Amino acid sequence: MPSSTSSSSLRSAAIVAVVVTAILMGAWEAFWRSNGSVPAYRNSDGLWVLERRRIDNGEGDKTVILGSSRIFYDTQLDAWERESGERPIQLAQVGTSPLTPMESLADDPDFTGLLLVGTAPEMMYTGFEFLGGGFTRYEYESPAKWFGQQVSMLVEPYLAFYHTDYSLFTVIRRQPWPAREGVFADEDVRRLATYTRDRNARLYDKVVTEESYAEIVKRGWAQYHTPIEELSEEELVENQENLEEQIARAVAATEKLNARGVEVIYIRNPSDGFYAMSEPMYFPREEAWDVLIEKTGALGIHWMDHEELQGYWLPESSHMTGPDAERYTKALYHVIQRERAKRDKGE
Repeated sequence: MPSSTSSSSLRSAAIVAVVVTAILMGAWEAFWRSNGSVPAYRNSDGLWVLERRRIDNGEGDKTVILGSSRIFYDTQLDAWERESGERPIQLAQVGTSPLTPMESLADDPDFTGLLLVGTAPEMMYTGFEFLGGGFTRYEYESPAKWFGQQVSMLVEPYLAFYHTDYSLFTVIRRQPWPAREGVFADEDVRRLATYTRDRNARLYDKVVTEESYAEIVKRGWAQYHTPIEELSEEELVENQENLEEQIARAVAATEKLNARGVEVIYIRNPSDGFYAMSEPMYFPREEAWDVLIEKTGALGIHWMDHEELQGYWLPESSHMTGPDAERYTKALYHVIQRERAKRDKGE
């Protein structure tokens, strides 16, 4: 039977541990706030699932947004709501093709609204799913994972360090360690956005205000790029076959949605810098976008075709600043309405 002395020692040790932990967490929080970090919700698989389940829970007639980070960051839900009177459900995901969730919606009779699909070429035409875990989690989420998401959301809006970019081992890994022969030291893409409870995403202020930070992001985008002239004939054939496969997936999903009365609109958001150079090489408009629109028969809104969708600032070549995204969203909404009206008149 433990003595009162040992019980007292354990209590004291526990109190010391709690105090030390609180001090260390407070110091870590203060450090990241001093470096410009702000509290925000995390763009987690669990948060994506919560938004996806809104369709199952009676909101299936809403406008839904799919795509990767461009339509995610460039479409501001507040601005869309001001123009349309309706707040969309944001289901885009960074670095991830929209086709898997699009296929899911095509098979979901609860969804009867309008579908906006962002077509960032490197995601849309490759099927790449960097953050596709939410799609599987939606189908198989356990009670424990659901509960963990609820608990996490209680603290996310208050802690500036609660982001994967600021975890201790992530910070250690990106230090300038001595280079080792034969080892490729990739550069992490840093924090890019802040998120609200319903996944409204806005480009992180540091990307806008600190040129050196934006340059880190640009290097991250470019580090895996292989000039097209360096690809083998076999790789080029494989890329073309993959492009055709992804377009075929889009066609099949669009046909299913149209058959149920759901309108699909494809959107090509602006890009600049490195992407403006690389995307036309790998995914020429006439072989990708034009084929997609022709084969799906859907309305397509390409930023290069509309003056109102041009001239926005993309600090790291791929995403707009918050204020520009607000203006862009307003312009995009009205371009869509105008083009729908023209189509309905047969123009």
